Amino acid sequence: MRAFVLILLTLFLNASTLAIAGQPFNPLTTDLPSAINSQLPDLSSPANAMVSRSEQYQIGYSVMLQMRQQRQTFDDPETSEYVQELGQRLASQSTDGGGDFHYVVLKSDEFNSFAVSGGFVFIFSEVLLASQTESELAGIVAHETAHITQNHLARKFQEQQQATMTSLAAMLATILLGALGGGGGDAIEGGIAASQGLAAQQQIDFSRSEEEEADRVGIQYLAAAGFDPQGMADIFERVSRQRGIQDSWVPAILIDHPVDEDRVAEARARAAQFPPTPNTSSPDFWLIKERVRVLTAPGDEDIQRYYAQRIAGGNHSVSTLYGDALALMQDNKPAEAVPILKKLVAQHSDLHLLYAALGQAQVKAGEMKDALATFRLATVLFPRNVPVTVRYAQALMADNKAAEAHDVLLDLFNNVPPTIDQIQLTARAASAAGDVGDAYYYMGEYQIADGNLPLAAEQYQLALATPHLTNVQRKRISARLREVREYLASTHQRHSE
Repeated sequence: MRAFVLILLTLFLNASTLAIAGQPFNPLTTDLPSAINSQLPDLSSPANAMVSRSEQYQIGYSVMLQMRQQRQTFDDPETSEYVQELGQRLASQSTDGGGDFHYVVLKSDEFNSFAVSGGFVFIFSEVLLASQTESELAGIVAHETAHITQNHLARKFQEQQQATMTSLAAMLATILLGALGGGGGDAIEGGIAASQGLAAQQQIDFSRSEEEEADRVGIQYLAAAGFDPQGMADIFERVSRQRGIQDSWVPAILIDHPVDEDRVAEARARAAQFPPTPNTSSPDFWLIKERVRVLTAPGDEDIQRYYAQRIAGGNHSVSTLYGDALALMQDNKPAEAVPILKKLVAQHSDLHLLYAALGQAQVKAGEMKDALATFRLATVLFPRNVPVTVRYAQALMADNKAAEAHDVLLDLFNNVPPTIDQIQLTARAASAAGDVGDAYYYMGEYQIADGNLPLAAEQYQLALATPHLTNVQRKRISARLREVREYLASTHQRHSE
């Protein structure tokens, strides 16, 4: 929701070939990793003459890698799948059908979200906890999605051609590192002054118009996707009332469009133009909220006691009981979680999250036979569901059935675009199963997805040196190695030029 900071992100990453974390920046193209292919919508802005769709994707992906390197990504398969599906439901309402969007959850107790080029939207975990309905969460996601579909960042590239890149880069580094490190606004503001970032204040007025447009278009997406269009105004109003209009880490001078009474009123007026929609939330929304609550709880917090008190107070909802079971598992009491989850599965057999949690609890409780039976049933009920399949593969590997885990993961890999962690798990399963050639190959795919193409080339070379490769394996690995080498050579030539 802070478009100005997003602009700095894209400008900095377009100008620099180094990641903030100090790692080599290896841009990825839509031609390279099949694991992360991107078919972005056809952006019609004149800015695309300066920044291609491929370059926009590279910038967005590099931001994700930086967040991952800083250990800020919330790498939970269940949560990631839910937010991705929610975001895609909204993005599909755009005129081009949504293109290819990537929704990433970041670990933070701050209420914030942002979008960058290439279809990447980042949602802080606190947003999931603060949302009281699914429509409220969808309102935040819709707003950020609209920033991308309306080409706001591409437009900014065109407008900022004469900007001083060194100053913008220094400001971005200060803001990002302050956010990731929990720095206060005063310290960040001092750093910005030192980097001469205040000169960028002139761009804020343009950002305000973008924010208004993102609100307007986002509400259209909300209504078209079947959510309550008042959800955006609801969460704006409550958060501004509870926490004030100032963001917790972006200095006041950079707040591009405060969540004030006017903005809330405008959002309500726009939402009122659409037919009323019942403000209902899916069961998955309530379960994911409790999942995030448990997994992000500080180490010194007795999260299990929190649920015990809710249950003692008469709250026996499926989400509360699910949270209680997860808290018991976190507290190394999986045997106590198993009967709770068994009962929930019997009562709500259509919720895949319950099966995945039950199987995990049974594994941790040493009930391996029951765990595998639970997962086998879940894979029948929810074929190629990413969280269920990943948890099943992890259980198989824990039971020394690596070859089966490899087969399960390959079926998913070849039919559903994999995440970075999923690629790494596939490589581990291949290695444990004794398939060394495939293990090196998938580690190469992992290195591509993780932004390290030179290391990917090394993995492919090791794969080719593995004895007893089939002709199909050898051709596939050779083609991939050639592709990486050609891309690295062309990138080196472009940098030289």
